This record gives sequence, structure tokens and C-alpha cells, in this order.
Amino acid sequence: MPLVTTEEMFKKAYNGGYAIGAFNVNNMEIVQGITEAAKELNAPLILQVSKGARAYANHTYLIKLVEAAIEETGLPICLHLDHGDSFELCKSCIDGGFTSVMIDMSSKPFEENIAETKKVVEYAHDKGVVVEAELGTLAGIEDDVNVSEEDSSYTRPEEVEEFVDKTGCDSLAIAIGTSHGAYKFKPGTKPQLRFDVLEEVANKLPGFPIVLHGSSSVPQDLVAKVNKYGGNMPGAIGVPEDQLRKAASMAVCKINIDSDLRLAMTASIREYMTEHPDHFDPRQYLKPARAAIKELVAHKLTDVLGCDGKA
Repeated sequence: MPLVTTEEMFKKAYNGGYAIGAFNVNNMEIVQGITEAAKELNAPLILQVSKGARAYANHTYLIKLVEAAIEETGLPICLHLDHGDSFELCKSCIDGGFTSVMIDMSSKPFEENIAETKKVVEYAHDKGVVVEAELGTLAGIEDDVNVSEEDSSYTRPEEVEEFVDKTGCDSLAIAIGTSHGAYKFKPGTKPQLRFDVLEEVANKLPGFPIVLHGSSSVPQDLVAKVNKYGGNMPGAIGVPEDQLRKAASMAVCKINIDSDLRLAMTASIREYMTEHPDHFDPRQYLKPARAAIKELVAHKLTDVLGCDGKA
């Protein structure tokens, strides 16, 4: 089975009231942990690569890892560029075999966002590739994305119809209260996604797939484990999983998860190296790290996204 686009999986997700997990990948163990969980649960997948991941692992290596995952699992897998920041980057990924790209011009003025997004859409569609765009700006830090709380903004529902019509994008990431990175909401707060904004966007774009970025839940047991074994992460509350499940039952067809994967992997490695300080074989500490990612992803697929059994 070749790489697929998100077109068919989003149609099924929208009609079925669930979301597809979009998991960021950087190396072999992360790809294996995610795809092994998805295979056992028969779940469709989006594996996404950031600009930073391409610089770290190399475009060709990442493509081959994902192709190997398809061969091993037989699952429908989409390979997606996360937060493309230029036409040139999107073009490189499209020409290099990606089946989906995101062009993120959300920090630019509305008309500039439309113009740059449309340029990518025209090139991508000519190659059979789908495009995700973004309206509204999420706070937080993730790879090359760095937006302060003051500069973040909710998506304006009154702009979405014009934006989608003029750009021709295939899915739209919106800002309703999620944020990038592990440092989201301070303890003692009660995070609440803006479902009123989501509902209004969905009413203006019936049947159109919506995307949520910055949707890691920051499991406190993993934060505690990182700190137990030498870390110094401040307490933080992630996006409540019951709210993500509600969003998935509405118009949200793709939910991005990255920080939770990093936490699971780091916590496992810290624990192993602390308990086995004389071990130096990477296979010894990466094997449990891969298992930790698999366990986390299985939970997300079944209890949060609801896409198990939907491949």
C-alpha cells in the first residue's frame, strides 16, 4: 500500500465522529512505537514531520522509515509536513514524496495568509497532494514555532468561509485554546476549549475537516517521572482529554500530538539510565522508550481520538 492523502480518512472521521491522530516523528523508535500501536488497534495514521525533524533526521531517512512502517503494518498512513513556513519548504516536501503539507502563515495579515496559502495549494493539488492551512495563532513553543501569549489569538469564525473559498485548502487548523509545547496551563487553572468558536466554524464550513494543534495532554505521571530522575520541569496542565474527545465528536478530524510522545520517551530513558548507570548500549534504553510511546499512542487512539478499528 502506498502513502495516502487525508482526503478519504477525513471524510470517514467527520461522518463517524472521531479524529485521526497526527503524531510527530523524529527517529526510528518513535515511528515504530506509533505504528505498532496503530497496527494492533487497526487505526489510520498521520505521521507528521516538522522542519526541525527534517533537519535532524534527513528527509530521505524519514521517508524510508515511513515506507517501512507501511510495509510492516499495511495501514493507511499519510505523511504530512507540520508547520511549513514557506512555499519553498512545502514544494520540497511535495516533490520529495509527502502526501500532505501544512503552510502556516497564521502570523501574517489575513490577505497575505490567503495569497501564500493559495500558492501552495495550486502547486500541491497539481501533484495530488492535500494542504492544511491555519487561521488564528496558538501560543507556545514547538521546534521553529514560538508565539507569546500576548501574540496568540482565537480564530475569527467570520473569516473562515472567505479564507477556504479563496485558498482552496483541504483542511483548516483553528485556534480555540490549545497551545504548543509542554508548558500549557498553570496548575489550579481550569482549561476550557472554546467550543463556541468551533461550533460556529463548523456551521460556516459544513462537512469541512478542522484541525487542532497543540493538543498534548502533558500527563502528570510522566512529568513526575522526568523530575524524579533528574529533570526540572515545572508543573503544567495539558489539554483535558475529555475536551479533545468532544472536539473529535464535532468537526475536528485531525488532532496533533507531539509533546506527550517526547515526555513518554524522555521519562523512560531517564528512568532506565538512572537504574542502570553502567549500561551504554542504546538498544537497552531505547527499547523501553519505544514501548512507552506505543502504550501512550494506544491510549490516545482508543480513549481520546476514537479512531481504533477505523483503518
